[in-house]
Amino acid sequence: MESLRVALGSRSYPIHIGEGILDERALYLPYVTAGAAVVTNTVVAPLYLPRVRKVLEAAGAHVTEIVVEDGEQAKRWQTLERIFDAMLAARLGRDSLVVALGGGVVGDLAGFAAAVYLRGVALVQVPTTLLAQVDSSVGGKTAINHARGKNMVGAFHQPSAVIADVAVLDTLPDRELRAGLAEVIKHAVALDVPFMEWLEKNVEKILARERGSIGYAVRRCCELKAAIVAADEREAGVRALLNFGHTFGHAIEAGTGYGAWLHGEAISAGMVMAAELSARAGLLARADALRVKQLLARAGLPVAGPALAAERLLELMAVDKKAAQGKLRFVLLEGIGRAALRGGFDERQVREAIVAAAQ
Repeated sequence: MESLRVALGSRSYPIHIGEGILDERALYLPYVTAGAAVVTNTVVAPLYLPRVRKVLEAAGAHVTEIVVEDGEQAKRWQTLERIFDAMLAARLGRDSLVVALGGGVVGDLAGFAAAVYLRGVALVQVPTTLLAQVDSSVGGKTAINHARGKNMVGAFHQPSAVIADVAVLDTLPDRELRAGLAEVIKHAVALDVPFMEWLEKNVEKILARERGSIGYAVRRCCELKAAIVAADEREAGVRALLNFGHTFGHAIEAGTGYGAWLHGEAISAGMVMAAELSARAGLLARADALRVKQLLARAGLPVAGPALAAERLLELMAVDKKAAQGKLRFVLLEGIGRAALRGGFDERQVREAIVAAAQ
């Protein structure tokens, strides 16, 4: 096991990465009091809930199980109400612990619940997908979706710890593994040239579920994200760079109905669009835009968006959280590993990039 640290002063926390650490009691013990709520979904619960329940009970907690539906459609007010109902029925107090056992959807839901239940309780993230291990479990972003946009209602609430057991990825469906790989590629493309070069040599090893390669990818992404979060916890500046591809990708998710495209699939197509806009703006060499597209294609990810009109995507992007003074801003590339937040684009330029990216 390796442990990293997200340096946030008194709210600093560890990220534990290893094989077979899901039920390592010592990792939970510092945060367990009398009551714990484990939030998970219908897919993960049969696989890993008994193990996590057992370790929490061994640590002295009375455990409340809260199992929600699988998929992006669960990120809504009704599901959040169910979580609150169960926690209140169990009489969980301010000293209770919420454990998020699942992928990004569960992490966002459980994290948001922990952020606002009794004005905030402790949270431990136990991510069970590649996407959650490399990205969404770290950094304290929590949210639910709104019909008008992805993750539009939420809060920042840092976990007390992240426990990433790469062994649980053995049960992850291939489509979910590829979707998580999109976020791995995003970290490299936006922030780290050597990591990009490593991925170009090793992407097939990750797809083949080689433990060593997956473990390295998880660790490197967590190192990159931990440094960004420590520098800019609430996304006032540099943290926005982690949203490369997300302005386009979130619009794809909203436009297709949450769940039709997995988050990583939408982000993959969004990165191709963002790279195309970067090249058209003269920021990125055309060869590097092609390099991004080729790596995503090798990962088995979509490199063209769905059959949505560019005007519809523009309409959905208008509510993007990076917009400032009513104007769209995009995370673009000034080179591989050099993302930057840029504005000043008119709708024609963005529309042309969307159309060209699909060709």
